[in-house]
Amino acid sequence: MSLTKYKDIALSILKELISIQSFSKEENHVADLMEKKLDEFGYQVNRVGNNVWVFNKDFKEGRPVLLMNSHLDTVKPNEKWSKDPFTPEEIEGKLFGLGSNDAGGCLVSLMATFLALEETQQDYNRVFCASAEEEISGKNGFELVQDKIGRIDVGIVGEPTLMEMAIAEKGLMVLDCEAKGVPGHAARNEGVNAIGVAMNDIEWFHTFQFENESEMLGPVKMTVTQINAGKQHNVIPASCTYVVDVRTNEFYSNEKAFEIIEEHVESTVRARSFRMNSSGISLEHPLIKKGLKQGMKYYGSPTTSDQAIMKGFPTLKLGPGDSARSHTADEFIYIKEIGKGIEKYYNLLNGLEI
Repeated sequence: MSLTKYKDIALSILKELISIQSFSKEENHVADLMEKKLDEFGYQVNRVGNNVWVFNKDFKEGRPVLLMNSHLDTVKPNEKWSKDPFTPEEIEGKLFGLGSNDAGGCLVSLMATFLALEETQQDYNRVFCASAEEEISGKNGFELVQDKIGRIDVGIVGEPTLMEMAIAEKGLMVLDCEAKGVPGHAARNEGVNAIGVAMNDIEWFHTFQFENESEMLGPVKMTVTQINAGKQHNVIPASCTYVVDVRTNEFYSNEKAFEIIEEHVESTVRARSFRMNSSGISLEHPLIKKGLKQGMKYYGSPTTSDQAIMKGFPTLKLGPGDSARSHTADEFIYIKEIGKGIEKYYNLLNGLEI
């Protein structure tokens, strides 16, 4: 089957998406666009908040259900942009614009594949979902609508992976830490410097190694990313606060990693959330086995996506574009990546036996 018209549809919609500001929690206008487009294609559109989803037209109860999901929101452009982030611009085979790579290219490629699959009989149901707040792991994104969608047996999460199969993904836990001391005058030998307490704990975060290292995801990784202490030069600070980014593998739930951390540091530690645990899919799953037969490579992803909040079914992260371009100035996706992405999605899903 020729996929040319679907490639054209995808590119056209991506340009419209780029032209609409869609920062996290501000996706209402792009959600309006997706709702309008899907309605024009003849679907009964479901929407809660800024999440939009549709089912295949020949949906039959009792058949397994495949989720095809990517997100509508973008990060805010940084100060290094030399182009207008909201003006889609084609230059030498590249499409520039905010969200072109993360994850607009994935979103429109999945949507185009969803449309193309309607032309042939499949033995499974499909649901296409354009969701919100992925970039901030917000609770008004996919997590808000999973129960409303209903049964899901397996999911594809559209993120830029160079169309390689990310079959596992690290979890994410952000820690707010406070080292406490005793204030005193900097000129006298008094007080307890909270910065020194923090330095000892930070050294532990930098050097500690969790016992279980994953073959696919590697070790648990802890990185101190923010620190703040002191109000004036001559006062020993009584408090030093810092933030730690923790990326967990499948051997440690976020709760278990938190328990280990609390046992080893003097600082008080508070987790912002335990929601974003490691996730993945077995190499023996029919979706992965078919991908392998088609020559697709697989790996474990160090970055976190909506996979982490999808509960009760296995997920594969897969999409056109390159994660290295995400959140960068003058973000772009190669136009040919979109076409190739649609082809690979379609070949993977057409005739799939779940």
